Amino acid sequence: MLFFLNSADPQGQIKRQEFAQIAKKKGIPCLIDAAADVPPAENLSAYIRMGYDLVAFSGGKGLKGPQCSGLLLGRKDLIHSAFLNGSPNSDSVGRGGKVGKEEIVGLMTAVELYVKKDHAAEWKEWERQASFIGKAVSGIRGVETEVFVPEIANQVPHLAVKWDPKALPLTRDDVAKALREGEPRIEVRPSSGSEPRLEVAVWMLQPREYPVVARRCAEVLKAASLKQTSSA
Repeated sequence: MLFFLNSADPQGQIKRQEFAQIAKKKGIPCLIDAAADVPPAENLSAYIRMGYDLVAFSGGKGLKGPQCSGLLLGRKDLIHSAFLNGSPNSDSVGRGGKVGKEEIVGLMTAVELYVKKDHAAEWKEWERQASFIGKAVSGIRGVETEVFVPEIANQVPHLAVKWDPKALPLTRDDVAKALREGEPRIEVRPSSGSEPRLEVAVWMLQPREYPVVARRCAEVLKAASLKQTSSA
């Protein structure tokens, strides 16, 4: 079987659609790991239409089902083979990673609820929350914000907070550490590079948590701004 990691698609020399086409041409089954690629909801069927024989999604993340569960979609014969490698078959490679009946029922319910959602309304709410946090910090000297959608994996509205290091002598790690160690603790989205940029995800927040995130981000950045002003 050929395996494709969907999150690597932007960097790969062979893109996911070409990968599926090569597998088909060679007569080799192919599996795509799309763990973090719901939403959008249409991805639940898009990769099968693209030509993949099996598609794997996390049962947690965007589906918001049990974290120890997952979805395997695609060819019935291959899914049956995967089933034979799990519980209750004792001499199988998947025995150590078995999922209980409770998680299976929980994931089925999560999928049923997910496909019935008003995805457009949910998207607008994410944009609103990201903009709310952006407005809370955009008045701070040297700070700029923008709402963006990652190229792949967790493709939903996020907020990018950028600042002028001359106005705010902080690194990304400085701000992330202050948020993590404050009250309440807040963990921001990991981002690569050393530029003074913070990425805030809102799609996993519980209702009424986004104002708390806005307040804490503003507190951390304002404290640095005041310190810089007083020392100037």
